Amino acid sequence: MNGSVLRWLVAYTCSVTADSIYFITLSWAASRALGPAAAGLILAAGAVPRALLMLGGGVVADRFGPWRVLIGSDLVRCVLVLGAALAVADRVQEGTLAALAVGFGTVDALFMPAVGALPPMLVDAGLDTGLDTGLLARVQGMRVLAVRAANLAGPVLAGVVLGVGGASASFLAASLLFGASLVLLPTLRIPRTSAVSEPGQSLWQQFSEGLRYVRRHAELRRLVIVIGLSELCFSGPIAVAVVILVTQRHWSGATAGWILGAFSVGGAAAAAILAARADRRYPARPMIAGSLMLTAGLLVAWGTLGRPGAIAVAAALGATTGVTMVVANARLQTVAAPHFLGRVTSVTTLCTLGLSPLLFPLAGIVAARWGSGAFFALCAVVCAAAAAVGSRSTPSGRPARAATAGRGGDDEAAVSAPDDHRII
Repeated sequence: MNGSVLRWLVAYTCSVTADSIYFITLSWAASRALGPAAAGLILAAGAVPRALLMLGGGVVADRFGPWRVLIGSDLVRCVLVLGAALAVADRVQEGTLAALAVGFGTVDALFMPAVGALPPMLVDAGLDTGLDTGLLARVQGMRVLAVRAANLAGPVLAGVVLGVGGASASFLAASLLFGASLVLLPTLRIPRTSAVSEPGQSLWQQFSEGLRYVRRHAELRRLVIVIGLSELCFSGPIAVAVVILVTQRHWSGATAGWILGAFSVGGAAAAAILAARADRRYPARPMIAGSLMLTAGLLVAWGTLGRPGAIAVAAALGATTGVTMVVANARLQTVAAPHFLGRVTSVTTLCTLGLSPLLFPLAGIVAARWGSGAFFALCAVVCAAAAAVGSRSTPSGRPARAATAGRGGDDEAAVSAPDDHRII
């Protein structure tokens, strides 16, 4: 694995950890100073621009290059959070936190598509010819490992710093981690050809062309649906359901931490194994469908088990969802044309992080009326539907990346890659 990939993984881990600290600190500061209702409104104020601008963020990533967008995003987030640390040092004000949430959510809409489009460029940069799909799968495995590690480290760091220095110190810690990422990103080796795509088109034309590309590319369309459905429940709603499950069973608050922690550990373990064995060749479609069906079965069982069983199943769910994330995203990045990756990633991100907040109230309503097990069963149905879509074969044709020499017009968008391609 080349040095650029390793530096990016370190930078990405710093950025995701800082992101976790930021959200915990924002929630804590708003709840403590302004009350739960105001905290909910402030968090919603950040979620709205992120969802509305996500597809536009994919266009920006493809037009200017994901590397430049990532540097700009980390710079703006570092400045925003540092400003918040100074602003709340004396007094927490609702307007300050709301402005921070809106600004951060807007930048997130640029950051997320860019971070999904960058790995294939890093892999290409370390090779003389072609795209090493085994290495790409390894990078995806390490990326999932970084996310799981950050999701474990972020809350711990936030809790410690909040206890010692309050919200101001915690925001400062997040800004320092964003700064560390910002130092590493300019050192990456990025091919010059990845800098700009379709410079003669307007942003709206690029936006429209990206949607047409996803719609007409058979396998890509299937992968977008699979990733969107498979991650929809696991982008936040499941955590809400776990908290409700613990409350309904009268378990201690620490049990919720053990369950969520086991989920992260299981995902990290699966990602590490896939990254280590990326030189092996396994069929992508059966792995995706199989892991999703196993996830559905585990979700059904989750709501019926006692405390030890719930923790064990959480670890198993982390592993199965980790397999799905690594394999599906590596396959998506293999079949998508390089200059469409930002827009393709923005669509999948919108389907998960953008739409998953809509399930938060549903989780509470279903759990309150029929129990948390009913919501787990509903998520199992969603995963089973994703498995059904993922198991379908698509027409064989020329490999999608072989057709990327042109500008990426409608003919290219209609190409499907061979479905039996081996990615890991």
